[in-house]
Amino acid sequence: MPPYLTEIADDVYAYVQPDGGWCLNNAGLVVADGEALLVDTAATERRALALREAVKSVSPALPRLLVNTHSHGDHTFGNYLFPEAAVVGHRGTRAEVTQVGLHLTTLWPDVCWGDLELRPPQVTFEDRLTVHVGGTEVQVLHLGPAHTGSDVVVWLPGQRVLFTGDIVMSGATPFCPMGSVAGSLDAVRALRDLRPRVVVAGHGPVAGEELLDTTEGYLLLLQQLAKDGVAAGATVLDVAREAELGVYGKLLDAERIVPNLHRAYLEERGAERGCPVDMPALFAEMVEFNGGLPACHA
Repeated sequence: MPPYLTEIADDVYAYVQPDGGWCLNNAGLVVADGEALLVDTAATERRALALREAVKSVSPALPRLLVNTHSHGDHTFGNYLFPEAAVVGHRGTRAEVTQVGLHLTTLWPDVCWGDLELRPPQVTFEDRLTVHVGGTEVQVLHLGPAHTGSDVVVWLPGQRVLFTGDIVMSGATPFCPMGSVAGSLDAVRALRDLRPRVVVAGHGPVAGEELLDTTEGYLLLLQQLAKDGVAAGATVLDVAREAELGVYGKLLDAERIVPNLHRAYLEERGAERGCPVDMPALFAEMVEFNGGLPACHA
């Protein structure tokens, strides 16, 4: 199914890339009074150009502001194709984009990434930022460590629309080895306090508050598996292979349980939230568990 733009409130849009698996992220668009703000871009040159055309189909003006919810390339690689926009992100997101560069492209070398140019956030902040798109108030809120060490969400209080970035997934398995399981739980509970009417997750279909419940349930299961695994002296791979995931086993990209459990193990043993991990090693272990490289259809 091709990407599509859907209006989720008056002049507020979600750009959804099915099926929401690896590198098939969502973006958002707010249009008001001849102005526009974009939330995230896309992983490849081709997909980011398609997003640009979708924006032009509904907005009289191209976005002057582009908010990155976090540093990962599927949300940031397309920044350079919106040169009219100032890129906004958390201070840590700028640091992570600059440090990691285009490394994501090496994980799936068969993907046609295009002629990418790195463009990290130019405007950074610490805790929260309020911007106005015409008469529409847009709040950018820092939460975490959660999915990464420097996630932000975009909240439209007037419309009660929430763009969560990858703190929340829709129909896909959460992913937090670079952030924190406990921090993700705190973030989800903070998002629930907003009482959103519409939730646009970082990946997957647009939905409502029930996405917060699914994310919380999965994270609580991770914590319990880690608690039991550490107590039993079991390895992460052993626990992952024996885990009864129930309804969460039906989520896309279930192999993420391996790196997720590594983070949960660290926290069960008292490690600081967001402390560094060897992501290449965790990715390799996930590939082993999965029996091959996870599919990426970017």
